[in-house]
Amino acid sequence: MKILPLHTPILQQGDDLVGILAKGTTFEKDDILVVSSKAIATVEGARIDLTKITTTPEAQDWAKKSGRSAAFRQAVLDEAKRLSGAVVGGSELAMLTELKPEGLEGSLLVPNAGLDQSNVPEGYCIGWPMDPLRSAQGIRDHLVQKTGKRLAVIVSDSCCRPRRFGVTAFALVCIGVDPLSPQIGKKDLFGRPLTMTVEAQVDQLATAANAVMGNADQSIPAAIVREHGLPMTNFVGWVPGIDPEEDLFKGAF
Repeated sequence: MKILPLHTPILQQGDDLVGILAKGTTFEKDDILVVSSKAIATVEGARIDLTKITTTPEAQDWAKKSGRSAAFRQAVLDEAKRLSGAVVGGSELAMLTELKPEGLEGSLLVPNAGLDQSNVPEGYCIGWPMDPLRSAQGIRDHLVQKTGKRLAVIVSDSCCRPRRFGVTAFALVCIGVDPLSPQIGKKDLFGRPLTMTVEAQVDQLATAANAVMGNADQSIPAAIVREHGLPMTNFVGWVPGIDPEEDLFKGAF
């Protein structure tokens, strides 16, 4: 498998993201394009001006627990509400939010409702595109029209893991490739059938791509996954979540 980074200039609202990504790059059949959700949100004009936010007592209380401003805490509360979610916990570092965006099977636990103050001008924060699935469809349709090739698209974001230090990445939505790869019934090295293993294959690809995209000043908001050996499919949607009652970590929260 090859991971090919796609360098760009600093992106601005209104930029032609597909045109920028395709410049100087030749897409091949069955390439999978992994794109940062924050890059998409930036060109779509979804960044939030913190100077225009009116804070509530709840946001002010959260601000007292950490170094983040009350305006940022309010932005998190507002974004969680927009995504049919709520704050379910947190620490001095971040607010833990459970989000249930339209179209998602289940819910997501993410810090700060997906908002981030990095890679945006001072006084702003940035989250997901308003409709990540629609954005992904637009990118894929534009690329297919431009290249004539069969392609898949994954929209990714950084994430944390229980009891593990540091960030990795996960997929919000995907088009053209299945999000999960069930291994149940396949044999292990000693001939025993697997009984519960389901590989989160687009999360794995998001993490692999993030290894070259980075999270700082690399200016690599996307990457092509090539020679991956995965079948292209007609899947279009959010990567499904798990029923909270089946979640291994439910007792830890």
